[in-house]
Amino acid sequence: MSSEVQTLVEMGFLQNRAEKALAKTGQRGVQAAMDWLFEHNDDPDIDEPFEVPKGHTLSETAPDGNTSQQAPAGEGEQDVAKSLKCDDCNKLLRTPEEAEMHAARTGHSNFSETTEEIKPLTEEEKQAQLAKIQEKIKLKRLENEEKEKQESVRLEKLRRSQGKELAAMRQKMQEDEIRKVAEQRRKEKEEDKLAKQRVRELIEKDKRDRAVKFGMTSPAENSCQSADKPPVAASPSVQSTPAAAPKEYKETRLQIRMTNGASIVQTFGVNEPLAAVRLYIQLNRTDCQFPFTFSTTFPRKVYSDDDMEAPLQELGLVPSAVLMVTKL
Repeated sequence: MSSEVQTLVEMGFLQNRAEKALAKTGQRGVQAAMDWLFEHNDDPDIDEPFEVPKGHTLSETAPDGNTSQQAPAGEGEQDVAKSLKCDDCNKLLRTPEEAEMHAARTGHSNFSETTEEIKPLTEEEKQAQLAKIQEKIKLKRLENEEKEKQESVRLEKLRRSQGKELAAMRQKMQEDEIRKVAEQRRKEKEEDKLAKQRVRELIEKDKRDRAVKFGMTSPAENSCQSADKPPVAASPSVQSTPAAAPKEYKETRLQIRMTNGASIVQTFGVNEPLAAVRLYIQLNRTDCQFPFTFSTTFPRKVYSDDDMEAPLQELGLVPSAVLMVTKL
C-alpha cells in the first residue's frame, strides 16, 4: 500500500476507492484524489474493483516473438526504471500522467527514466499534509455556509418583497371597496332626495286639488279673488292648529364599541342597510380580526344575518344608537 493510499484510508476512505481515485487522477496527490472522490461519490461503479492497466516492461516478449535484451546478472535491479525525472528541475514523478501534468503546469519538456525511487512520506509529512487537507475541507465548508447564508438572505428579501406587494394589493382592494360603498351611499342619498322632492310635489298638488274641490272654485277664480280682495285674518275660533308631523331624519349617528374598549362614531344614511355598517367596521376595526355581529343593550337584541339587509330606520337605529361588536 502506497503512502497516498494509506493517507486516504486513515482519513476514512475505502482502500479500493482510494486506489481508484489516485489512478484516475494520474497519481497527482492526496488532494486531487479527494476532489475526485467527492465529485464521483454517487457513481454506480465507485466500489467496483480497480484493475491496474498493464504497462510494457523491458523483459516483455515483443510481438515478433523476440525478447528484449536481458541485463547481466546482478545488474537487473539497477536497470529497472522506478520513476520519471524532469531534467529541467530534477523533480521525480511516478507515472507518465504526472509527467504530463507537470509539463502542463511548468512548461518543462525534458523527462527521462531513472532508477531513483520516490521515498514515502514520513509521519511528520503525513500529519502536515493531513492538516493541510483538513484546512482545505474547513475552508470549503465555510465557503458552502457563506453561500447558504447568501441564499437565505436572497430568499428573505424575496419573501419581504412579495409580502409588500400583497399588502399593497390588499390596501388597494380595501380602498376600492371603500370608494364603492361611498359611491353607493351617494347614489342612495340622491335617490332619497329625488323621492322626497316627488313627495312634496304630490302634497302640493293634493292641496291645490282639495282647495278647488271644497271651495267650489276653479284655480283661476281663486287666483283672481285672491288678487282683488285683501287678505282677511282668520278668527281665532275658526282657525285650527294642524297636528305636528313626525320629523323625518336623513342620517343617523351610530357609536360602535369594539371588544377592546375602543369606540368608533360614524354617520350613516337612514336607508342604508346594517351590512354597510358591518363593512365599515371590518375596514376600520382596531381589535382582533374575527367573525362578528352587532347587538344593543337597551333593548337587548342580537342582530342576525337577516337583519343585515334591513335599513337602519326599520331597525330602530335612528336618529342615534349604540351598537356593540359581538363575537359569533
